[in-house]
Amino acid sequence: MSQNLRDNLKRLLAPRHLAFVGGRSMARALKRCAEGGFAGPMWLVNPQYPELDGVPCVASIEQLPCAPDAVFVATNRELTLTCVAELAAKGAGGAICYASGFAETGAEGQALQQQLLKAAGDMALLGPNCYGLLDYLHGAALWPVAHGGQSVARGVAVLTQSGNFAYNLSMSDRSLPVAYMASVGNQAQLGIAELMDVLLDEPRVTAIGLHLEGLKNVPGFARAAHKALEKGIPIIALKTGVSQIGAELALSHTSSLSGSDALYDALFQRLGVIRVSGPVSFVETLKAASCGQLPSGPRLIALACSGGDAGLIADYAEGNRLSLPKLDGGQCAELAEVLPGYANLVNPLDFTTAIWGDAQALQRMLDTALRSDADAAMLVLDYPAPFTGERKECDLLLELFCAALQRHGKRGFVTSAFPELLPASARERLHAHGIPALQGVEDGLAAWGRICAYQAQRQTLLALGESALVPLCPRPLEAGQWLDEWQSKQALRGFGLNTPDGVLSTPAEALSAAASVGYPLVLKAVSAQLPHKTEAGAVALNLQDPPALSAALRLMRARIAEHAPTLAFEQVLLEPMAAAPLAELIVGIKRENDFGLALVIGAGGVLVELLKDSRSLLLPTTEGAIRQALLSLRSAPLLQGFRGRPSADIQALVAAIGAVADYACENVGQLLELDVNPLLVGASGTVAVDALIRLGRAEGERHA
Repeated sequence: MSQNLRDNLKRLLAPRHLAFVGGRSMARALKRCAEGGFAGPMWLVNPQYPELDGVPCVASIEQLPCAPDAVFVATNRELTLTCVAELAAKGAGGAICYASGFAETGAEGQALQQQLLKAAGDMALLGPNCYGLLDYLHGAALWPVAHGGQSVARGVAVLTQSGNFAYNLSMSDRSLPVAYMASVGNQAQLGIAELMDVLLDEPRVTAIGLHLEGLKNVPGFARAAHKALEKGIPIIALKTGVSQIGAELALSHTSSLSGSDALYDALFQRLGVIRVSGPVSFVETLKAASCGQLPSGPRLIALACSGGDAGLIADYAEGNRLSLPKLDGGQCAELAEVLPGYANLVNPLDFTTAIWGDAQALQRMLDTALRSDADAAMLVLDYPAPFTGERKECDLLLELFCAALQRHGKRGFVTSAFPELLPASARERLHAHGIPALQGVEDGLAAWGRICAYQAQRQTLLALGESALVPLCPRPLEAGQWLDEWQSKQALRGFGLNTPDGVLSTPAEALSAAASVGYPLVLKAVSAQLPHKTEAGAVALNLQDPPALSAALRLMRARIAEHAPTLAFEQVLLEPMAAAPLAELIVGIKRENDFGLALVIGAGGVLVELLKDSRSLLLPTTEGAIRQALLSLRSAPLLQGFRGRPSADIQALVAAIGAVADYACENVGQLLELDVNPLLVGASGTVAVDALIRLGRAEGERHA
């Protein structure tokens, strides 16, 4: 992103003046900004009317009194092109393009989108095919319809590819403090990555929520997410397009790259992005982070006025890796003085309804319970219906809890057992105190657990160094050629991968060549036309002597002739038979065009399809990340002295996998596919006994 574009994006996100181009709906949008507290000048541009709904119209963009910082363009797609060019010439900061009919519709629309991008130049451009931008820090609603949010002093930024998702989120009864909400549409110029990067410079943004169909700029996203990790600003992602149908819908909706879900997981894990599964977990996790006061650890002191609620807390805390430290003797003694004899003095603490409404007793209970080395405190509180007249007691407890947290310098949150029983008035009071108001004890503890895990992981990820590496984003390649096993092994040996000391020979000379290799040995046919040799009978193992080798050669010739009649049996590879390993791994490279190049590590040999036990790392990566991925495999115990067996040489294994990664990074411009399977892991080294590489060529590149 150029400096001029960056400066213009900052104008769009902190506008001094607004303009709306369009008809009556834009007059209503301007009025909503005035009602929302926007204090700067605003203009409505329409050449056909002197005024609309009482809002005076400016006849043209050229006649605007100055270059507006932010403009909403709500015209058809052809007129949108003209307006954007005129705004750029005027020196406007940024424009939101509401019109659809661009890249999401096919080749013609893609061409129009390129014209739109050219017309914008260095002016910030959001869209097209988007709802726009809600800016609750400045009261600027560049939005075509009503919205349900309100001004905030600080809050989260939500970026989504679905205007309807943004609209519904603004209307939800969850009291999520939103600083910005942007519907990014086709991301012709400004996308998720560019918006994140600039929003992270706004200190009033406490977390970023992403509702994603796909990323258009993986390297830019990675740079922005690393910046967020350094700043300690959580990113919460709800990624759709996991299913095949979902991926196809993403392409038709906003022309987004859906990509492999496993690679999105790999990307998110390396960058500390918190992935959630649905809209409720998305909102509640954002709320847990929204106040900007993140927990320092997972230890909770938990309070409820019901044994049933305490039981729920205990179960959900354990399921979300939150711990509940025991009350000490002093705390129990003090609590016994204020609570009835039937109170169970444990954490979670059921403080019973016996002290309900008693401010002095409640304060003593809170001060005793919060005198703990727990990292945070939580309160479960369900408000009864207004007709009961009992809400004032809940309000009292809420105020006392907020004050106690401040007095003890503790982080904390409030949740309810039932989501709807924490009313808006209570949620807003809590958020005014900087305390998250979470709805539903199950969702609330899950959200808090995610934020605690993020905090625990953040420094580890930064120390690992992988998050600072910008992922490779390979361009599409046309199908090219397979390298045969000998060529593949030689290529990888050049990067430090250990392979058997074999001899390339011919069937006629194999017996004499075997003398230099020694018995027992392995015989393999070598041909780029035999990428999968076992099915063709092109591998013979554990040959003990020359007669066995002669017999294997005759049988191999016959089986290959049957499997592939046109294939010439011209070259063979002779290698010493490897010793039985501690484990067999597969190490491969997966190419996802325009997304990433991934290193895949998993259980190998015959177990590949059976176990489906693998981890993916986007390249480039680090030795530490490779080691961590290895030890996270379900089959990792085989490498760590399983049942008294020796432990694997992990350092040699990491180096071997690193050699494959280095080869892939060096050859990203032509590497289509790579498999090392099996990689035999021993107690004193690692050896790749088979390898397969397929190279491609850039699209449109002429054949040699």
